[in-house]
Amino acid sequence: MGGVRAGDGPLAGQLRQMLHAGELDLPLPGAGQTARRWAALADWGGRDLSLARLAEGHVDALAILAEAGRPPVPGALYGVWASRSGGAAVRLEQGRTSRVLTGDMRFCSGARVLDRVLLVADPAADSSSTERLLVDVDVRVAGAEPEPDSWCTAAMADADTLDVAFREVAVADADLVGPPGWYVARPGFALGGAGVAAVWWGGAAGVLDRVLGHLRPVPDAHQLAHVGELHAALAASDALLAQTAATVDDDPAADHGLAVATVRAAVERATREVLDRVPRIVGPAPLSRDVGLARALADLALYVRQHHAERDHAALGGQVVDRWRSA
Repeated sequence: MGGVRAGDGPLAGQLRQMLHAGELDLPLPGAGQTARRWAALADWGGRDLSLARLAEGHVDALAILAEAGRPPVPGALYGVWASRSGGAAVRLEQGRTSRVLTGDMRFCSGARVLDRVLLVADPAADSSSTERLLVDVDVRVAGAEPEPDSWCTAAMADADTLDVAFREVAVADADLVGPPGWYVARPGFALGGAGVAAVWWGGAAGVLDRVLGHLRPVPDAHQLAHVGELHAALAASDALLAQTAATVDDDPAADHGLAVATVRAAVERATREVLDRVPRIVGPAPLSRDVGLARALADLALYVRQHHAERDHAALGGQVVDRWRSA
């Protein structure tokens, strides 16, 4: 068993219950019920963003396996670890008797909770290919070692997001998912990004719901103005999520990169408005006395930074210009 496990904590227990009850069995993206899939992700985000982070990783992994035509290991709680932060990476090297995973991966949510992950690995240093590989790996084995001191904030702490060191973890040929480069080239890659945006949306809507409970019986005009603008921003991005889901289901094989980038930008903008305006609506007392509100704000501020801010906005702008020029 690699590292210290956290599989018996309250959130892990809740995830196991959801898994065994079938609550994590969502419709696949692009299969006709994408709106229902994203609504479930949003609902989890509104309940608890750490829970939603792990649940989203599991359902994303199952969608990736389905796209590859592979069944998941029965009863296993999955995640997807694909971070390239700070240049840290795991390589698939040739060991003495088999190929092995060696290196360090950052931002491994569920590091001490999950059973298996789909891990994006670099090819061996001496490989002629530069295409990354996707590996279905058991992370409970010796050699997959979570680093407990690698998460230094209380935000999203229950998601158990740590660095994980891989030290010659054996990989069989059957553990490889798709050909080299398949993980990012597959049609479902963009759709997974929209699922994450649905979680952000749920987290932001959940914060606003909590704020409404702190308003006086007769809120002042400034509070009402903020609430009205937040409601409008969330309603607009929710409508865009629904429209995008319908577009995806109408033509699952099409390139939905622009639509997904657009909806992610819209939800990220609405979320930033929530993070900016909520403290101005409620003032210091609820921020310091409502632990649930304080935690939800901190979790949301960190989680939404999976969106790469101006870099993602610039990439979206480039797609818009290219689309206009080719029309």
